[in-house]
Amino acid sequence: MKKLSKRQYEIMCIMWNADRPLLASEIVKSRDDLNINTVQSSLKSLVEKEYIEVADITHSGTVLARTYQPLVSKELYLQEMCSELDDDLGAWGIVAALAEQETDIRKLDKLEKLIAAAKKKLQE
Repeated sequence: MKKLSKRQYEIMCIMWNADRPLLASEIVKSRDDLNINTVQSSLKSLVEKEYIEVADITHSGTVLARTYQPLVSKELYLQEMCSELDDDLGAWGIVAALAEQETDIRKLDKLEKLIAAAKKKLQE
């Protein structure tokens, strides 16, 4: 699995959070910092990398346009990227680094709950 650029990852996140295939114009509207040329270029690259596929061709106003859907889940992508990291760092190093850099108390609370659930599962 090929690593995504920051912009490709941002576009994939938009698609992962959508409940249906999206038009390039819908992706552009979802964020202020996106423009149609960047999105279309990223979509082309994501199709070539086999992260997304053309789901359908539909009418968008008076023209035909492609809709795109993910072929790879966010969970699978993150697992693959973590497995490629240096073995010295490992999963614990990733979690520790994220915890140290996190500034949102809610995300740290969520991490704490995940750890508690994992501990409970191991104790059973």
